Amino acid sequence: MKSIRFRFLAAALAVMMSAAIAKSQTADSAPPPPPPPAAPGPMHGPDMFGMGHPLLHFYAKELGITEDQKVAMKAVLQKEHAAMHPLMQQMHQLDEQLKTYVEGTYDAAKVQSLVSAQSQTLVQMKVEEARIHNELYQMLTPDQQAKLKELEAQREARMQQRMQNAPPSDSQQEQ
Repeated sequence: MKSIRFRFLAAALAVMMSAAIAKSQTADSAPPPPPPPAAPGPMHGPDMFGMGHPLLHFYAKELGITEDQKVAMKAVLQKEHAAMHPLMQQMHQLDEQLKTYVEGTYDAAKVQSLVSAQSQTLVQMKVEEARIHNELYQMLTPDQQAKLKELEAQREARMQQRMQNAPPSDSQQEQ
């Protein structure tokens, strides 16, 4: 009696496995659609330093820059792409190298060296960024500059308010 049950169970299991395999190999369902392209952001896409740059959108929306200002600013951003792109690539390469020490064997001296190189690259990037922003700022009219300063002051006030309302961290609670 046990052998009949066992044979029946084995046959049912074989049929279920065959059905599962057959179902997985059929092409009756369409392949999934490709993912939508990522929206170009400040550091992505071919229009990285073109009219799609967030800073130009901000200036156009909040400061009401003219078409001539847009064209001039776009030219600056495209020109400066040559200086910024290698620095961004270097930062990415250093991040990838650091990842090997996170996922693999940790070597403090090598990590220290990579982080030091990364900090030097970040300094160069920030210097270039400040120079570019200054060049764009100089293209604004005095009224637009005043409006920008006002917006930055409002942003700073919001940041300070959030910092004051932030819950204390664990280290602050222990003291």
